[in-house]
Amino acid sequence: QVQFVESGGGLVQPGGSLRLSCAASGSFFNTATMGWYRQAPGKQRELLARISNGGSANYADSVRGRFTVSRDNAKNTMYLQMDSLEAEDTAVYYCNRVIIVFGRPTAVDAWGQGTLVTVSS
Repeated sequence: QVQFVESGGGLVQPGGSLRLSCAASGSFFNTATMGWYRQAPGKQRELLARISNGGSANYADSVRGRFTVSRDNAKNTMYLQMDSLEAEDTAVYYCNRVIIVFGRPTAVDAWGQGTLVTVSS
């Protein structure tokens, strides 16, 4: 069962911008906190941004000030506006529903296919 479909990735030069989309299936979206994750080559998957159902956002230090997360509950879609991209941002980007388990944010559902972002000159 497909839960999320990520799109919008591609090849971009350092300093460039991309906007990612996450289309969610199911009836949970309006009440759920959602998060963007990424996994760089040879690295663990990390949570980089999350947004509550009411629009309150949190960011990892590595992307704060450069990335902006938003959502449109009527469209069951979450977005990630990425500006001032750096080579270190190269990764596969995923989205998921997020809950707090033992004091830490935890992905709930199966992972989608992700969308690849490559930042290179």
